[in-house]
Amino acid sequence: MIKSLVIAPQWIGDAVMTEPLLRRLAARGERITVAAVPWVAPVYRAMPQVAEVWVLPFARGGVQWAARRAYAAGLRGQFAKAYVCPNSLKSALIPFFAGIPERIGYRGELRIGLLNRRLPNPPKHSRPPMVAFYSALSCEAGVEADRPTLQVTANTIQTVLAPRGLQAHGFYVVAPGAEYGPAKRWPAAHFSALAARLELPVLLLGSAKDDAVCTEIAEAVNAQRPGHCTNLAGRTSLDEAVALIAGAHAMVSNDSGLMHVAAAFGVQQVALFGSSSPLHTPPLNDAATVIWLKNDAAYQPPLNCAPCFQRECPLGHTRCLQDITPDKVLSVL
Repeated sequence: MIKSLVIAPQWIGDAVMTEPLLRRLAARGERITVAAVPWVAPVYRAMPQVAEVWVLPFARGGVQWAARRAYAAGLRGQFAKAYVCPNSLKSALIPFFAGIPERIGYRGELRIGLLNRRLPNPPKHSRPPMVAFYSALSCEAGVEADRPTLQVTANTIQTVLAPRGLQAHGFYVVAPGAEYGPAKRWPAAHFSALAARLELPVLLLGSAKDDAVCTEIAEAVNAQRPGHCTNLAGRTSLDEAVALIAGAHAMVSNDSGLMHVAAAFGVQQVALFGSSSPLHTPPLNDAATVIWLKNDAAYQPPLNCAPCFQRECPLGHTRCLQDITPDKVLSVL
């Protein structure tokens, strides 16, 4: 059996989108170990084809040459192949220092000596959807139709739901955050207006950075319907958040990592896109509805500025999200 090391991306959504790649590797007999930063490692525990998940000990930022060299020293002789998912130089250092014979990744960031099987890195304006981009590291054909799937057991879901007095499919999940910036975030007032009208209880999920906006949303909703909305932002582990999403009746979110988690579980969802494009990072889920005013022929005047891929609206109006009404979202739910 070929033992392979996969260096994972550093974003939750990207981690989800690597799942078809790992499924392809496992199907051809490779035993997969994933090395991931702590905040995405739980995603790989929901992939049964992954034999081991190693949590990398490095601090955020910086190359940390000495630390990576020391870590790699303990890996020598363990792996025949390494797949480097991120495009950064530092992500390729561990396989190189560990002397892994075949090191596969995309060209870029002066990695010529670090990788010995380099795929051409397409320009950003013509890059394929990210799932296919990652699956291409398998060097197999037909990756365009790949779709991520995650799996957790019913017992795992129940273990997370029971202490909170929840029943499977008896609540909505709303994820109002988006790490990239405000140009990807539907307004808090819109989330509040929607949540107050949903018939089932609402859980707000996100990181500690989302606590302020989730508190704002929950307070507005609970002023109308006491106890209807619970803010769990920063109050769950990612493992728990994954189980809550898997057990939800439906989910509403921005274009975010948790959106991709819901898609990989096949949960009914509404995904709200503003400055980014669903042509590049869509929720690959038959039960998903994408709302993007850029491709809504009835929306006038047209959003010629979208997608701008900016963190903040360069024109100062964020029409692409402001003009998505709670009524619109409610109608598709």
